Amino acid sequence: MNLIVNERTKTELRTSDFYYDLPEELIAQTPADRRDMSRLLILDRESGERRHTHFHAIKDELRPEDMLVVNASKVIPARLFGKTEKNGREIELLLLRQYDNGEWESLVRPGKRAKVGDRFTFGDGILSGEVIEVALGGNRRIAFSYDRERFTGIYSVLDAIGELPLPPYITSRSAAPERYQTVYAKVEGSAAAPTAGLHFTRELLDEIRASGVGYAEVLLHIGLGTFRPVKTDRIEDHLMHREHFCITEAVASEINARRAAGGRLIAIGTTSCRVLESVADENGIVHAGEGETGIFIYPGYRFKAVDALVTNFHLPESTLLMLVSALAGKDTMLDVYREAVEMKYRFFSFGDAMLIQ
Repeated sequence: MNLIVNERTKTELRTSDFYYDLPEELIAQTPADRRDMSRLLILDRESGERRHTHFHAIKDELRPEDMLVVNASKVIPARLFGKTEKNGREIELLLLRQYDNGEWESLVRPGKRAKVGDRFTFGDGILSGEVIEVALGGNRRIAFSYDRERFTGIYSVLDAIGELPLPPYITSRSAAPERYQTVYAKVEGSAAAPTAGLHFTRELLDEIRASGVGYAEVLLHIGLGTFRPVKTDRIEDHLMHREHFCITEAVASEINARRAAGGRLIAIGTTSCRVLESVADENGIVHAGEGETGIFIYPGYRFKAVDALVTNFHLPESTLLMLVSALAGKDTMLDVYREAVEMKYRFFSFGDAMLIQ
């Protein structure tokens, strides 16, 4: 089963409607000392009530019949630094998505050094790449070659010479690389971490599951959409980049059984949320599937499956802020963000978390 999803709604909202003022010092440069000791803002969607605690206390908000759904995608060392084969000039690649034939869609800097037919080398010749075509939006489709006797596959090459692609707003490199992976990351393929999951420790997850709460893993490989800002005035004119997802029959069945018994479906992060909303029908039944989704969720969207969401604090005017505003209401969400700024919450990937329920 292959699903191609790109759902839209009608709205008159502008990108500027999702702006908020964020002091630079609130952008977290390093994670909390312990994953589950980051702060947690709990928002009740119906009453608008807000409570403030630490992430470990999330277990007290969950009911035994609830179901947590996480994104088990693993961040790969997708940033490559190399040289052009023609004249030895420096080149930087960010690998975004692997095609079925093994080629990669990539961001290239500077793009003027990446015309069709141009070749690059990385890691003192360990890896070579050639530009096959200029893809939609200016990205490059690149074919790679390497010593297949020395390396078992492209991921083993990346482990040897690549770097984790931390977002540009994180200027510090002092955090251990494993802190930019969730403890349940399994399937390689993302260019960025599903950051809401960074707050969970294995011990906390064990406590939650021991209380009877369901736990399931889906997959969405995070690509260009995480890095690309909304440049259109009307938000509905923004085109979402498609990302590979997978949800198994076993996971779909357990989700549907839990919801039928009155449990809430709690998405851990916007990526898990997008998978669930991509595969849910109009009756809220979740179906197994694998394919690509370009679903764009913003105010006016009617959620079909997700009842609650754990998420970080997102960039102004971003598609992620639009998604959480669709769930909680734009005015409520922007007011919550103003309160978080006043209370000096830490923002973005290494920052604090919010439970919207």
